[in-house]
Amino acid sequence: MSTIILGIESSCDDTSASVIKDGFLLSNVVSSQAVHESYGGVVPELASRAHQQNIVPVVHEALKRAGVAKEELSAVAFTRGPGLMGSLLVGVSFAKGFARSLNIPLVDVNHLTGHVLAHFIKEEGAENTQPAYPFLCLLVSGGNSQIILVKNYNDMEILGQTIDDAAGEAIDKCSKVMGLGYPGGPIIDRLARQGNPKAYTFSKPHIKGLDYSFSGLKTSFLYSLRDWLKEDPDFIENHKEDLAASLEATVVDILMDKLRKAAKEYGIKEVAVAGGVSANTGLRNAFHDHAKRFGWNVYIPKFGYTTDNAAMIAMNGYFKYLDNDFCPIELPAFSRVTL
Repeated sequence: MSTIILGIESSCDDTSASVIKDGFLLSNVVSSQAVHESYGGVVPELASRAHQQNIVPVVHEALKRAGVAKEELSAVAFTRGPGLMGSLLVGVSFAKGFARSLNIPLVDVNHLTGHVLAHFIKEEGAENTQPAYPFLCLLVSGGNSQIILVKNYNDMEILGQTIDDAAGEAIDKCSKVMGLGYPGGPIIDRLARQGNPKAYTFSKPHIKGLDYSFSGLKTSFLYSLRDWLKEDPDFIENHKEDLAASLEATVVDILMDKLRKAAKEYGIKEVAVAGGVSANTGLRNAFHDHAKRFGWNVYIPKFGYTTDNAAMIAMNGYFKYLDNDFCPIELPAFSRVTL
């Protein structure tokens, strides 16, 4: 008998549902929320309202595309946290009600481990290469910057993490200072492809061990921009490509420096990247470069699995289901947690 998992993701501003059958992806539906663009960031109250509107049609569409009736489902996997509490509650509440109505198990998934396990999503007819345990995973997004030692799907250790801002957050805020819009990541990425990454130099942190820091970079960028604008009010418009390329290069250099140290310290050549910032072209190029220079086997997710999606939740839920690792219905959502 087949194992069919419905995954539900609603941790921030994307409502997503996915169906996985015997470890292979059948569907992955994501509904994004454009309402936040005019505010320059996600507004929690608006996000939760949009989830309420989207959750039923998104789940319906995921089941339809998968060609699966709800009665065929083995379990419902859902993001329990971390994330925005109002957004999480929509997905958690729906998952609990849906699972109870079908009398099938619930599987709770940590959003961060979901990103790490996105590398195990398999598609029929596609080349499905997966990292071998143990491997290192650089998890970089708007809220997290971590180096994780992955020993198994349910055994992960954080070796280093940001002590202040995340890499994605730093990029978004620098983009906002430049008046480029939200979200800043894709805008900076596009502009950086046309600029000189060595045009400008910004401050890099000196943090012991494998931890990160990006607050100093933000401050350096802001102060440099302030001084340049005093001399030329049109400085940003005239140099935005070079600014974006130099900012991106600095962030990537900071990330890869600690990752190289971790790989050397732990003697691991299986190295993956995950999270929203893993869609960045400069970071992807750096991974390919390190594969050639250091003999790493690198794993970079498809663009559709870099941002928040339910396929990674369903994949994690599939592994937990096989281990009979189910979730009591009374467990609440949580907004903050480590792996």
